[in-house]
Amino acid sequence: MGQLAGVLMKVIGLTGSIGSGKSTVAQLLAKLGAVVLNADEIGHEALKKDEIRQELIHEFGTGILTAGGDIDRARLGKIAFHNDEARARLNRIIHPAIFKMVDARLEDYRRQGVGAVVLDAPLMIEVGRSSQADEVWVTTAPEATVLKRLRERSGLTEAEARARLRSQLSSEEKTRQADVVIDTDVPLEELKAKVTALWRQRIQKTAFDT
Repeated sequence: MGQLAGVLMKVIGLTGSIGSGKSTVAQLLAKLGAVVLNADEIGHEALKKDEIRQELIHEFGTGILTAGGDIDRARLGKIAFHNDEARARLNRIIHPAIFKMVDARLEDYRRQGVGAVVLDAPLMIEVGRSSQADEVWVTTAPEATVLKRLRERSGLTEAEARARLRSQLSSEEKTRQADVVIDTDVPLEELKAKVTALWRQRIQKTAFDT
């Protein structure tokens, strides 16, 4: 874990549409020395909190539960991704808990003297939380590439994949709000070189001892 070099911890907000290569970039940054804080994983933790579970059952009914009584993320996702109103209701319940948990983790990393944290958050711009980051990095790829990735990775039909994309802010809008844009529609070695150069130029010089 990289240690602070006499300056404040740097937080990179890494975002991008589903299938845009964000997770690959996060993995590359982790190998370079960043601590990666995954907002989706924190969201999964939030779903296990009893107060969140009860609110979701009250809002969406017991049909969102598994046989064991836990929140079935797949069922909940189908409801949210195909209905704007339902998605907004879900976000009102889950997002405040996620924000609070993310803030607590970032504060803990600051106390530990961590040099750089990558906040991997697909909806960072949509929910107005880019202020949690010092810089916003957005991953992009052509829609045809994104749809292919989603079908291969998640087994989604093209209609389902397009519905997931439509549920998020467009890639064009996200790039307009970005400090750094990373095109991931390139061979892995080329992407690795791009990310390494960005790390050295924008993070390593300010957050770590050289």
